[in-house]
Amino acid sequence: MKMTLRWFYGTDSITLEQIRQIPGVVGVIPALYDVPVGEPWPMDKITSMKSTIEAAGLEVSAIESVNVHEEIKLGSLARDTLIENYKKSLQNLGKAGIKMVCYNFMPVFDWTRSDLAKVLSDASTALAYDEEIIGKLTPQTVFDYVDSASNGFELPGWEKSRLTEIKKLFDRYSGVTQDDLFENLRHFIHAIMPVCEEYGIAMGIHPDDPPWSVFGLPRITVSKPNLQRICDLHPSKLHGLTLCTGSLGANPENSMPDVIRHFGKQGRIHFVHMRNIKFEGPRKFHEAPHLSREGSLDMFEIAKALHEVKFDGPLRPDHGRAIWGEVARPGYGLYDRALGAEYILGLFEAIEKACK
Repeated sequence: MKMTLRWFYGTDSITLEQIRQIPGVVGVIPALYDVPVGEPWPMDKITSMKSTIEAAGLEVSAIESVNVHEEIKLGSLARDTLIENYKKSLQNLGKAGIKMVCYNFMPVFDWTRSDLAKVLSDASTALAYDEEIIGKLTPQTVFDYVDSASNGFELPGWEKSRLTEIKKLFDRYSGVTQDDLFENLRHFIHAIMPVCEEYGIAMGIHPDDPPWSVFGLPRITVSKPNLQRICDLHPSKLHGLTLCTGSLGANPENSMPDVIRHFGKQGRIHFVHMRNIKFEGPRKFHEAPHLSREGSLDMFEIAKALHEVKFDGPLRPDHGRAIWGEVARPGYGLYDRALGAEYILGLFEAIEKACK
């Protein structure tokens, strides 16, 4: 297992030097945020980003994300041109020696929360979701709230430039079914796998966040049976999963240790996001400190399952609270994610030594 942190290249308030000082963290998970979705990632920008990170004593452990254009998800006539551009991005990443890409196939929104700064009992703040609140809102009001509460940072999937597009996309997704999404994902995977095989690039699809329909949009990466259906779309082991415990685990029916053992034995887990959440009711939760006792997920059992399947890919503590007065991109401050990284590393060290 490689301990990493997500890092917003070019826009992060956190420095590589700070990340380098977290014991056990060996790499970061960046992306090129200034390249419009659908355009190929230029080789010079990839190598510049990689050189910057390596000069700080860290590695590019994975990319998160090379975003999939909505036309590909919709299966429109424009998709094949955009897939060719995606393949060029993968070719350039492969030539630069980057071998892992996280992506998602969520229509319109990468993730949804009703609160970006829910005050917890210890006065820290965290991201939270309440279906009852979301059900009373429109995509426009959620978008306006996210924009106003993000501490001046753009959050992935909620960029201001996407607002006009989002309004149109809801009309276009009307009538699109889960089966349509599965078929459009199958077309995409079969098109890119030859490039992935040539360069040894593992593709890890991220679970929908939360793992159910929001605003009536179809979602497919929501459960163990659906993940198996996704894996069965292509036989290559390079076609696999980014296992996000906080996203998939938001549905209590998804047992994360069971999911890890099932897909880990198939060699399909390429990247892991470890996040704890606290259930407050049906489809109501807030993101919690990483310690098992602070949330509803057993992080020890999750780490034990990863050890059992011999997971050796990149792992990152996913999201963190705002603590100690830090003002940062919601979910992506330094302090609580650093605490999470150390806690997870401690779990793995204890499990590994106990199993010798």
